[in-house]
Order: sequence, then structure tokens, then C-alpha cells
Amino acid sequence: MSGLLGGPLLALDSSGRSAYVAVEVDGRVLAEETVSAQANASSALLPAVDRAVAAAGLRPGDVAAVVCGGGPGSFTGLRIAAATAKGIVRALGVPLYAYSGLMAAAAAHRVDERPVCALFDARNREVYAGCWLFADDSVREEVLAVSAQGIDELVQRLRGLPVRFVGDGAALHRDALVAEFGDDAVDGEDRSLARGLLWLARAAPDAGRVADAAAWEPEYVRAAGVERIAAARAGA
Repeated sequence: MSGLLGGPLLALDSSGRSAYVAVEVDGRVLAEETVSAQANASSALLPAVDRAVAAAGLRPGDVAAVVCGGGPGSFTGLRIAAATAKGIVRALGVPLYAYSGLMAAAAAHRVDERPVCALFDARNREVYAGCWLFADDSVREEVLAVSAQGIDELVQRLRGLPVRFVGDGAALHRDALVAEFGDDAVDGEDRSLARGLLWLARAAPDAGRVADAAAWEPEYVRAAGVERIAAARAGA
């Protein structure tokens, strides 16, 4: 795999219904943690990081870089992961890498010669969406840039492509996707976004390197619900 980073990598993401943590050393994932939706991610994420690092046989100071999910997704979850990642890199003096959680989800389900489209539920029949074609060791092509759109619009935009859909948005809209793209269009397996982040950090480190970790913020893609309501009222 091209562009290999040196040293143990710590990956974390809490943008969705579960928070994921994984530790990789020399290209092998040695430890993983998943925090369920019922847990309070703000208090559970850092202990999960501690457990994963210890389970990998490492001390916190052994971590060479942190890889964080950079959105979109739950506003609260994104802020928690971002704050945790930024705190760790500041304390350890190591670099921060960030990638779209959609791309991480797609990378975790990558299939040769078939585009993978990750969908996260954005409510009201809308999804956060992004679609990529992967090679064994690289991101070959961006088929659909990260965006927020209605599920019907998404189906129209991708119609005719041999797409594999993943993520909670794909599960929610499974019937519509299968009807248009076929019985095997939706991969319902829940795979760790942290694993996808680790793969991206190894495959495309330059694309994810954050120049100023202290100033970095996730890409929310659209305003929070309360902000959209306020804007609509202001324009009324």
C-alpha cells in the first residue's frame, strides 16, 4: 500500500449511532472498541480509546498519529470525536489526520470494480451521501462528492451504475435502493468506521493530513436543525 505512515495509529469516530475506536500497528488492527448508541459518547469515547490502546499492548505515548472521522453525521457526535482527537494530538505532540466518515464507511466495505456509496440518515427522507471507487491500495475515483440530498434525488443521480450501498441510510431506504439497483445493492453488514479510517490513512495520508489541528473542525455539510429553523424564520 502506498504512502505508508510509520508507527501505531489510533482511529476514532462518533458521528453515528455507534462510536468506533481502533488501533493499528504495522498494518494490522490489534484492538477495537465499539460504544453503543445507548452510551453517552461524551463520557465513553476516551475510556474506549484507553482500553483499545492498552489492549494493543501500547502506552498512550506510543501512538504516532490520530485519525478522526471528519463528518458529516451527528453534530454532537462529530464535536465529541473532534475534541477528543484534538486533545490527544495536543497532549502527545503527534499529527492529526481526518477523512469523511462517509468515505471511511465506503472504504470499510470496498469492492473491486464496483463503486461503494455510503449513506448516513439525515432524517426527513434525506441522506448524507458520498460514493467512491477503490483499488487495492488507493481511492481510484470519486463518483459522487459528499452532499446532503433527498433519497429520490440520489437514486436518480446514480441510476444505471452498479453501486453498492452501505451505512444506516442505506438500511433505512433499502426497499427503494433494491427496487432500482437490484437485490444485492445494499450491504447491511455493520463494519467499523475506524477500520476504514485506518485504511485511508495508509492509502492516502497526504489527503487527510490536518495542517493546523487546533483550528480544525469537522465538515458538517449542512447547518444543524435548529440553525435551519432559525434561518427560515428570519427569512419569513
